[in-house]
Amino acid sequence: MADTVHTTTSSGPKQTGGNLVARFFRATEIDTRLLGMVGALLIIWIGFHFLTGGLFLTPRNLWNLSVQTASVAVMATGMVLVIVTRNIDLSVGSILGFTGMIMGVLQARLLPELLGFNHPAIWIAALAGGLIVGALIGMLHGLIIAFLGVPSFIVTLGGLLVWRGATWFVTSGQTVAPMDANFRLMGGGAEGSIGATWSWIVGVLACLAIVAAIINARHQRKRFAFPRRPVWAEYVLGALGCAIVLGAVWIANEYYWPVNIARRYAQANNIAWPEGGLFISHGIAIPVLIAVAVGIVMTFIATRLRFGRYVFAIGGNPEAAELAGIKTRWVTVKIFMLMGTLCAIAAAISTARLNAATNAQGELDELYTIAAAVIGGTSLAGGMGTIAGAMLGALVMQSLQSGMVLLGIDTPFQRIVVGMVLVIAVWLDTVYRARAK
Repeated sequence: MADTVHTTTSSGPKQTGGNLVARFFRATEIDTRLLGMVGALLIIWIGFHFLTGGLFLTPRNLWNLSVQTASVAVMATGMVLVIVTRNIDLSVGSILGFTGMIMGVLQARLLPELLGFNHPAIWIAALAGGLIVGALIGMLHGLIIAFLGVPSFIVTLGGLLVWRGATWFVTSGQTVAPMDANFRLMGGGAEGSIGATWSWIVGVLACLAIVAAIINARHQRKRFAFPRRPVWAEYVLGALGCAIVLGAVWIANEYYWPVNIARRYAQANNIAWPEGGLFISHGIAIPVLIAVAVGIVMTFIATRLRFGRYVFAIGGNPEAAELAGIKTRWVTVKIFMLMGTLCAIAAAISTARLNAATNAQGELDELYTIAAAVIGGTSLAGGMGTIAGAMLGALVMQSLQSGMVLLGIDTPFQRIVVGMVLVIAVWLDTVYRARAK
């Protein structure tokens, strides 16, 4: 008792403030690791904004940053499940390149001969073909890992080499272009965005979904007699989520079409060109919507489905999961099939954005994907990770790369920085787990 009184007296206001902060985080249940990453991201953004002379935190750069992040963010959601089960996938960049080349050849060479040039079903068939190929490659990796007992590091390292070589053999090293006009919409750009009006509609619907999710979670906790957050904490979380969503929509709408594109649009639609120019907002890019949709689906799979619970059970203790009756081998196969499918979705975004399928497509993406998952809080020891954290990690990685490009830093040094960030992230994860124990 004497020690307690002495500590309280000596601390004074500092102790009280600490208690208030701790109570706030306990009440709102905000993940402090995720919050720390948000803080690091803001520091990176502000630092690059000053170093680039005000070029970084502009609507144009932030819009481009979101589009560039989309493909890696999609793959990072799958990498979380892979790493959670104490596996690794080094082949994601090569699978992206191979499936991207398959989709490119389908829509630029094969399908036009079968269906006719500019047939509306070409992009659908090409996308479906890429998804099937990606899932089959993932299934092959999963079967070898689960049933032949070959470590995932070796299987996917071999996959990295095999599928990169197969990408070259599909067209003997030739670049395939251009892509179908409808397929290109998945890459962003002036036409691959939904405009200001639909962006605000999406933003409002997202806010309604956030509020509905909070209300539903509160009802579920009450139903099962679980502890509930204070009402003020629910209001804070709802207001914070809506502010982030509407702020992102506002930034996307502040980026306007380039003058030449807007002029061509005005001429094509018989719109008189105003004296001050025509301002048409890009709005939210379609690849960003795809990435967000994938993140929502993957979060649902990881947190709400039995499959997701099995994944985290295997990562926490594989032997106990096996004894509990979980078919760990088939779960592993499904994880790698899902990873292959996500690589194909990322390939569609990347190929559409480039308007071409190239042999170099996806190179080093395995590094960025693994780094995004680890930076996002996924433990390499298994059993721990979040989809939202991995997507935020992808944004951190792309922010570093984008900022260094604006500063004119050479590519070799960019890779040095990325490698250092990855090592630091793993070290921080080790420290966090040691303190948790």
